[in-house]
Amino acid sequence: MKKSTKKILLVIALILLAGIIYIFTYVPPLSEQHGIVETKLYIRNSDNQPLIVAFSGGSGGNDWSRNYMKGKRDSLIRKGYSVLAIGYFNSNGTPKSLDRISLDAISDSIMEIAKHPKIDETKIALIGGSRGGELVLNLASRFNHFNAVIAMSTSNVSFPAITWSANTSSWTYKNKEVTYVPAPLKTISPAIKGDLYTAHSMMLEDKQAVKKAEIAVENINGPILIISGKDDNQWPATQMSDRIIERLNDKNFKFYKEHITLNGGHVEPLKQFNLVYEFLEEHLKAE
Repeated sequence: MKKSTKKILLVIALILLAGIIYIFTYVPPLSEQHGIVETKLYIRNSDNQPLIVAFSGGSGGNDWSRNYMKGKRDSLIRKGYSVLAIGYFNSNGTPKSLDRISLDAISDSIMEIAKHPKIDETKIALIGGSRGGELVLNLASRFNHFNAVIAMSTSNVSFPAITWSANTSSWTYKNKEVTYVPAPLKTISPAIKGDLYTAHSMMLEDKQAVKKAEIAVENINGPILIISGKDDNQWPATQMSDRIIERLNDKNFKFYKEHITLNGGHVEPLKQFNLVYEFLEEHLKAE
Protein backbone atom coordinates (compact mmCIF):
# COMPACT_ATOMS: atom_id res chain seq x y z
CA MET A 1 0.00 0.00 0.00
CA LYS A 2 1.36 3.40 -0.93
CA LYS A 3 2.27 5.85 1.82
CA SER A 4 -0.22 8.38 0.45
CA THR A 5 -3.03 5.83 0.68
CA LYS A 6 -2.07 4.97 4.25
CA LYS A 7 -2.13 8.65 5.15
CA ILE A 8 -5.58 9.08 3.62
CA LEU A 9 -6.92 6.07 5.52
CA LEU A 10 -5.36 7.35 8.74
CA VAL A 11 -6.95 10.77 8.26
CA ILE A 12 -10.36 9.14 7.58
CA ALA A 13 -10.00 6.99 10.72
CA LEU A 14 -9.09 10.02 12.82
CA ILE A 15 -12.06 11.98 11.46
CA LEU A 16 -14.41 9.10 12.27
CA LEU A 17 -12.94 8.78 15.76
CA ALA A 18 -13.28 12.51 16.34
CA GLY A 19 -16.89 12.34 15.16
CA ILE A 20 -17.72 9.52 17.56
CA ILE A 21 -16.05 11.34 20.45
CA TYR A 22 -17.99 14.49 19.58
CA ILE A 23 -21.30 12.64 19.46
CA PHE A 24 -20.80 11.05 22.86
CA THR A 25 -19.43 14.15 24.61
CA TYR A 26 -21.65 16.87 23.11
CA VAL A 27 -24.22 18.17 25.58
CA PRO A 28 -27.17 19.85 23.86
CA PRO A 29 -28.28 23.17 25.36
CA LEU A 30 -31.20 23.04 27.76
CA SER A 31 -34.47 23.85 26.02
CA GLU A 32 -35.80 27.40 26.35
CA GLN A 33 -39.10 25.72 27.29
CA HIS A 34 -37.50 23.84 30.19
CA GLY A 35 -39.94 23.59 33.08
CA ILE A 36 -43.04 24.17 30.94
CA VAL A 37 -45.74 21.51 30.65
CA GLU A 38 -49.05 21.46 28.81
CA THR A 39 -52.06 20.68 31.01
CA LYS A 40 -55.68 19.96 30.13
CA LEU A 41 -58.18 19.26 32.91
CA TYR A 42 -61.35 17.25 32.31
CA ILE A 43 -63.78 17.55 35.21
CA ARG A 44 -67.47 17.28 35.91
CA ASN A 45 -69.65 19.22 38.34
CA SER A 46 -69.41 17.08 41.46
CA ASP A 47 -67.47 17.38 44.71
CA ASN A 48 -64.43 15.51 46.05
CA GLN A 49 -63.27 14.05 42.76
CA PRO A 50 -60.05 12.01 42.89
CA LEU A 51 -57.59 13.26 40.28
CA ILE A 52 -56.10 10.94 37.66
CA VAL A 53 -52.97 12.50 36.15
CA ALA A 54 -52.18 10.89 32.79
CA PHE A 55 -48.97 11.01 30.76
CA SER A 56 -47.98 9.94 27.26
CA GLY A 57 -44.90 7.85 26.44
CA GLY A 58 -41.75 8.22 24.37
CA SER A 59 -43.42 9.83 21.37
CA GLY A 60 -44.39 12.83 23.48
CA GLY A 61 -47.37 15.07 22.89
CA ASN A 62 -50.41 15.09 25.14
CA ASP A 63 -51.98 11.73 24.30
CA TRP A 64 -54.70 11.83 26.91
CA SER A 65 -56.14 15.00 25.40
CA ARG A 66 -56.47 13.37 21.98
CA ASN A 67 -59.60 11.81 20.49
CA TYR A 68 -58.30 8.24 20.54
CA MET A 69 -58.05 8.39 24.36
CA LYS A 70 -61.47 10.03 24.74
CA GLY A 71 -63.23 6.75 25.54
CA LYS A 72 -60.94 5.93 28.45
CA ARG A 73 -60.94 9.56 29.61
CA ASP A 74 -64.73 9.80 29.55
CA SER A 75 -65.15 6.46 31.31
CA LEU A 76 -62.98 7.66 34.19
CA ILE A 77 -65.02 10.84 34.45
CA ARG A 78 -68.27 8.84 34.51
CA LYS A 79 -66.84 6.81 37.37
CA GLY A 80 -66.36 10.01 39.39
CA TYR A 81 -62.74 10.93 38.62
CA SER A 82 -61.32 14.08 37.12
CA VAL A 83 -58.57 13.61 34.52
CA LEU A 84 -55.54 15.84 34.07
CA ALA A 85 -53.79 15.21 30.73
CA ILE A 86 -50.18 16.37 30.75
CA GLY A 87 -47.82 16.88 27.82
CA TYR A 88 -44.24 17.17 29.04
CA PHE A 89 -42.38 17.24 25.72
CA ASN A 90 -43.18 17.55 22.01
CA SER A 91 -46.39 19.27 23.04
CA ASN A 92 -47.72 22.81 22.95
CA GLY A 93 -45.14 25.15 24.53
CA THR A 94 -43.04 22.33 25.97
CA PRO A 95 -39.48 21.16 25.19
CA LYS A 96 -39.16 19.47 21.80
CA SER A 97 -37.27 16.45 23.11
CA LEU A 98 -37.41 14.13 26.09
CA ASP A 99 -34.34 15.70 27.64
CA ARG A 100 -33.85 16.78 31.26
CA ILE A 101 -37.56 17.23 31.91
CA SER A 102 -38.16 18.90 35.28
CA LEU A 103 -39.92 16.59 37.74
CA ASP A 104 -40.35 19.57 40.06
CA ALA A 105 -42.18 21.58 37.39
CA ILE A 106 -44.53 18.69 36.66
CA SER A 107 -45.28 18.17 40.35
CA ASP A 108 -45.87 21.89 40.91
CA SER A 109 -48.24 22.06 37.93
CA ILE A 110 -50.25 19.09 39.19
CA MET A 111 -50.58 20.43 42.72
CA GLU A 112 -51.63 23.87 41.49
CA ILE A 113 -54.46 22.31 39.47
CA ALA A 114 -55.36 20.01 42.39
CA LYS A 115 -56.45 23.12 44.31
CA HIS A 116 -59.60 23.16 42.16
CA PRO A 117 -62.60 23.21 44.54
CA LYS A 118 -64.12 20.10 42.94
CA ILE A 119 -60.94 18.01 43.35
CA ASP A 120 -59.93 16.01 46.42
CA GLU A 121 -56.21 16.78 46.55
CA THR A 122 -55.65 13.93 49.01
CA LYS A 123 -56.51 11.46 46.24
CA ILE A 124 -54.14 11.82 43.29
CA ALA A 125 -53.16 8.90 41.06
CA LEU A 126 -50.50 8.98 38.35
CA ILE A 127 -50.78 6.86 35.22
CA GLY A 128 -48.31 6.48 32.37
CA GLY A 129 -47.01 3.95 29.89
CA SER A 130 -43.56 3.25 28.49
CA ARG A 131 -41.38 6.32 29.17
CA GLY A 132 -44.49 7.77 30.84
CA GLY A 133 -44.37 4.79 33.21
CA GLU A 134 -40.75 5.58 33.97
CA LEU A 135 -41.86 9.16 34.61
CA VAL A 136 -44.69 8.38 37.04
CA LEU A 137 -42.43 6.11 39.09
CA ASN A 138 -39.78 8.84 39.24
CA LEU A 139 -42.38 11.42 40.27
CA ALA A 140 -44.15 9.37 42.92
CA SER A 141 -40.87 8.19 44.45
CA ARG A 142 -39.86 11.83 45.09
CA PHE A 143 -43.14 13.58 46.00
CA ASN A 144 -45.34 12.07 48.70
CA HIS A 145 -48.49 13.99 47.70
CA PHE A 146 -49.20 11.35 45.05
CA ASN A 147 -51.33 8.55 46.43
CA ALA A 148 -51.37 5.80 43.79
CA VAL A 149 -49.37 4.81 40.71
CA ILE A 150 -50.27 2.86 37.58
CA ALA A 151 -47.24 2.17 35.37
CA MET A 152 -47.76 0.27 32.11
CA SER A 153 -44.97 -1.25 30.01
CA THR A 154 -42.57 0.55 32.31
CA SER A 155 -38.92 0.40 33.26
CA ASN A 156 -37.35 0.05 36.70
CA VAL A 157 -34.53 2.46 35.87
CA SER A 158 -34.12 5.88 34.32
CA PHE A 159 -32.86 5.83 30.73
CA PRO A 160 -31.03 8.54 28.77
CA ALA A 161 -32.67 11.46 27.03
CA ILE A 162 -34.08 10.83 23.56
CA THR A 163 -31.54 12.97 21.71
CA TRP A 164 -29.02 12.07 19.04
CA SER A 165 -26.19 12.21 21.59
CA ALA A 166 -28.15 10.39 24.35
CA ASN A 167 -25.70 11.59 26.98
CA THR A 168 -27.99 13.56 29.28
CA SER A 169 -30.72 12.38 31.62
CA SER A 170 -34.37 12.28 30.68
CA TRP A 171 -35.23 13.93 34.00
CA THR A 172 -34.05 16.55 36.47
CA TYR A 173 -34.91 16.86 40.14
CA LYS A 174 -34.02 19.97 42.15
CA ASN A 175 -32.06 21.22 39.12
CA LYS A 176 -29.85 18.11 39.02
CA GLU A 177 -29.94 15.34 36.45
CA VAL A 178 -31.50 12.09 37.61
CA THR A 179 -28.97 9.26 37.37
CA TYR A 180 -29.55 7.15 34.26
CA VAL A 181 -28.22 4.02 32.56
CA PRO A 182 -25.85 5.22 29.81
CA ALA A 183 -26.00 4.04 26.21
CA PRO A 184 -22.73 2.35 25.20
CA LEU A 185 -21.30 2.59 21.69
CA LYS A 186 -22.61 -0.83 20.73
CA THR A 187 -26.21 0.42 20.99
CA ILE A 188 -25.73 2.61 17.91
CA SER A 189 -26.23 -0.24 15.43
CA PRO A 190 -29.53 -1.62 16.81
CA ALA A 191 -30.82 1.92 17.46
CA ILE A 192 -30.22 2.89 13.83
CA LYS A 193 -32.06 -0.27 12.74
CA GLY A 194 -34.98 0.59 15.01
CA ASP A 195 -34.32 -2.43 17.24
CA LEU A 196 -35.06 -0.67 20.50
CA TYR A 197 -35.45 -3.91 22.45
CA THR A 198 -31.84 -4.89 21.76
CA ALA A 199 -30.56 -1.37 22.43
CA HIS A 200 -32.27 -1.20 25.83
CA SER A 201 -31.16 -4.74 26.69
CA MET A 202 -27.56 -3.76 25.95
CA MET A 203 -27.84 -0.79 28.32
CA LEU A 204 -29.14 -3.05 31.07
CA GLU A 205 -26.05 -5.28 30.81
CA ASP A 206 -24.14 -2.71 32.88
CA LYS A 207 -25.25 -3.99 36.29
CA GLN A 208 -23.38 -1.30 38.23
CA ALA A 209 -25.02 1.47 36.20
CA VAL A 210 -28.43 -0.21 36.56
CA LYS A 211 -28.04 -0.30 40.34
CA LYS A 212 -27.28 3.43 40.44
CA ALA A 213 -30.13 4.34 38.07
CA GLU A 214 -32.80 2.16 39.66
CA ILE A 215 -35.88 4.13 40.71
CA ALA A 216 -36.47 4.19 44.49
CA VAL A 217 -40.02 2.87 44.17
CA GLU A 218 -40.13 1.99 47.87
CA ASN A 219 -40.59 5.71 48.60
CA ILE A 220 -43.95 5.82 46.82
CA ASN A 221 -46.74 6.88 49.17
CA GLY A 222 -49.50 4.53 48.07
CA PRO A 223 -50.48 1.39 46.13
CA ILE A 224 -48.78 0.49 42.85
CA LEU A 225 -50.12 -1.36 39.83
CA ILE A 226 -47.64 -2.48 37.17
CA ILE A 227 -48.88 -3.98 33.89
CA SER A 228 -46.66 -5.38 31.14
CA GLY A 229 -46.94 -7.40 27.95
CA LYS A 230 -44.58 -10.37 27.86
CA ASP A 231 -44.01 -9.91 24.12
CA ASP A 232 -42.98 -6.24 24.38
CA ASN A 233 -40.68 -5.37 21.45
CA GLN A 234 -39.64 -1.92 22.69
CA TRP A 235 -37.77 -2.98 25.81
CA PRO A 236 -37.84 -5.88 28.35
CA ALA A 237 -40.82 -4.48 30.23
CA THR A 238 -41.82 -7.70 32.01
CA GLN A 239 -38.33 -8.34 33.37
CA MET A 240 -37.95 -4.72 34.48
CA SER A 241 -41.41 -4.77 36.08
CA ASP A 242 -40.51 -7.97 37.94
CA ARG A 243 -37.47 -6.16 39.30
CA ILE A 244 -39.73 -3.37 40.61
CA ILE A 245 -41.72 -5.89 42.64
CA GLU A 246 -38.51 -7.55 43.87
CA ARG A 247 -37.22 -4.20 45.08
CA LEU A 248 -40.50 -3.40 46.82
CA ASN A 249 -40.38 -6.78 48.58
CA ASP A 250 -36.74 -6.27 49.56
CA LYS A 251 -37.57 -2.85 51.02
CA ASN A 252 -40.68 -4.10 52.90
CA PHE A 253 -43.01 -1.79 50.98
CA LYS A 254 -46.08 -1.27 53.15
CA PHE A 255 -48.69 -0.57 50.46
CA TYR A 256 -50.43 -2.82 47.96
CA LYS A 257 -48.32 -3.76 44.94
CA GLU A 258 -49.00 -5.95 41.93
CA HIS A 259 -47.45 -6.75 38.58
CA ILE A 260 -49.85 -8.20 36.01
CA THR A 261 -48.25 -9.83 32.97
CA LEU A 262 -50.36 -10.02 29.81
CA ASN A 263 -50.11 -11.94 26.57
CA GLY A 264 -49.27 -9.18 24.14
CA GLY A 265 -46.88 -6.40 23.29
CA HIS A 266 -45.97 -2.88 24.32
CA VAL A 267 -49.50 -1.43 24.06
CA GLU A 268 -51.36 -4.46 25.45
CA PRO A 269 -51.95 -2.82 28.87
CA LEU A 270 -54.02 -0.09 27.21
CA LYS A 271 -56.15 -2.76 25.56
CA GLN A 272 -57.01 -4.27 28.95
CA PHE A 273 -57.89 -1.08 30.75
CA ASN A 274 -60.42 -2.85 32.95
CA LEU A 275 -57.44 -3.73 35.16
CA VAL A 276 -56.94 0.00 35.80
CA TYR A 277 -60.61 0.52 36.66
CA GLU A 278 -60.51 -2.39 39.11
CA PHE A 279 -57.36 -1.06 40.79
CA LEU A 280 -58.82 2.43 41.19
CA GLU A 281 -62.13 1.07 42.49
CA GLU A 282 -60.25 -0.87 45.16
CA HIS A 283 -57.54 1.64 46.12
CA LEU A 284 -58.68 5.15 45.14
CA LYS A 285 -62.44 4.94 45.04
CA ALA A 286 -64.49 7.93 43.93
CA GLU A 287 -67.44 8.94 46.09
